[in-house]
Amino acid sequence: MTDYIGYEALTQAAMRGVVREALRQAEKGSAPPGDHHFYVTFRTKAPGVKIPEHLIEQFPEEMTIVIQHQYWDLEVHDGHFEIVLKFNRVPQHLSIPYVAMTRFVDPAVNFGVSFEKAGTGDDSSVVSPALETTGTDGESEAVSETKDGDTVVSLDAFRRK
Repeated sequence: MTDYIGYEALTQAAMRGVVREALRQAEKGSAPPGDHHFYVTFRTKAPGVKIPEHLIEQFPEEMTIVIQHQYWDLEVHDGHFEIVLKFNRVPQHLSIPYVAMTRFVDPAVNFGVSFEKAGTGDDSSVVSPALETTGTDGESEAVSETKDGDTVVSLDAFRRK
């Protein structure tokens, strides 16, 4: 049967709206409220993504950022969000359209969603927030992999002790 209404696209758009509203909660203060923190995975070469070239070289397909304690200038717009994060102690400006996101997880409340990658036909599905990071001493970013082989860049190293 043909879906003339486009329920999958409507669901994807609605879930991106949920992410936008969660980010708006984090935009209001210096950190997301309570114990909330976000893992946002996005396609680094998707249209509209603006990140430094060296990050694209390091993460040619997808990158996961952590929005928790150490971020600056979070601006949430209707079609994208902008944020400043430190990589190797250097602040970097990122601009990420919601349509570039492939995954959003808030492990504090066991919430997660995967988004369809353009052209793959994958269904949206809830994902496990079991993303483990490896802490480091010093201020370089901690990098680890999820069970699916995705790379996670953790900001744990930047937390105030």
